[in-house]
Amino acid sequence: MTNERIIKVTGKGNLKIKPDMTRITITLEGQNKEYAKTLAQSSRDTEALKDILEKQGFDRTAVKTLMFNVDTRYESYKARDKSWKERFVGYEFKHMVKVEFDSDNERLGKILFSLANAKDIHPDFRLSYTVKDPEASKNQLLGKAVADAKTKAEVLTQAAGVSLKDIKNIDYSWGEIQFEYAPMHRDMFCNKIMSDGAGAFDMDIEPDDIDVSDTVTVVWEIG
Repeated sequence: MTNERIIKVTGKGNLKIKPDMTRITITLEGQNKEYAKTLAQSSRDTEALKDILEKQGFDRTAVKTLMFNVDTRYESYKARDKSWKERFVGYEFKHMVKVEFDSDNERLGKILFSLANAKDIHPDFRLSYTVKDPEASKNQLLGKAVADAKTKAEVLTQAAGVSLKDIKNIDYSWGEIQFEYAPMHRDMFCNKIMSDGAGAFDMDIEPDDIDVSDTVTVVWEIG
């Protein structure tokens, strides 16, 4: 039996991507002493939010839930014996949703103005930018990582006086890559961005490129 001769090299791919999609992540929160009333409030607030977004051109089904949670809430108090204890305050809900659209500063200004000036709800929101076709970007990134591994392997084998043969294995983590760039949240909008007087914030945002990287490990047979 002959000993297999191999070389294992890890390549790294780097990619700068210009974002073309705008994402607004919106969080609704509230509390009530009764569980059923907490759920009812969550439902009312969510419908009120969808009403706002529908007026801005979104289908109600385009409002996607990222997280929904109802939890108990307690507060500390000082008892008569001077000891600190906890008592039940009520139930608290947190509902996080997102909407996405082709990047457009004019439309963005109108949407954020409507959220910041909502009467019945007080949503917290966060602005970020992403890409419309993340799979294409992932494939491009993977190709760069494999090419980098091959370049390194060729340098090493040439220096060692051997040659690359067939690929024996490629190890890729398949981990999730976040194609997202987040420049601002609600407080920054409300404090720094002024209305143009026509029911919209005057937005002038040019998002930076999204920097992503990933690695692959390639094993070649050498001769």
